[in-house]
Amino acid sequence: MTQTPGSVVRALRETDKAEWSALWAAYLTFYKTSRPAEIHDLYFDRLLGDDPQDFRALVAEVDGRLVGLTHYLFHRHGWSRENVCYLQDLYADPTVRGQGIGRALIEGVYAAADAAGAPSVYWLTQDFNKDARLLYDRIGVKTPFIKYSRA
Repeated sequence: MTQTPGSVVRALRETDKAEWSALWAAYLTFYKTSRPAEIHDLYFDRLLGDDPQDFRALVAEVDGRLVGLTHYLFHRHGWSRENVCYLQDLYADPTVRGQGIGRALIEGVYAAADAAGAPSVYWLTQDFNKDARLLYDRIGVKTPFIKYSRA
């Protein structure tokens, strides 16, 4: 569990479903997309499952209210013996941005990666996500890789 002034970063719990779902929907809206309710349910169940191949989740809580989330996955890498960690989703409610929530969530993933023996944590973001990129430039290293996907 990680703490910043007035906040706690902790593992997702079953009782967090409604607040998590609202945060994840807001995250998807930020990226101009959405997913049907059954995908929300499936993702939430996977986040709480015990399959080591599934994503895991941390949430940020302020005064008993969820204000941020991150989802991450450990996976093999062809160039190393250890697993690496992919941070897929990171979101902080706009009302708490600039208060260290995003940093605390990323540091929570860093701690989980360290505990799992994963020496690398990486993530992607949209080029237009300038506010988040200001944080990422302080807490990570921008790589020269360009992402391609199937046409």
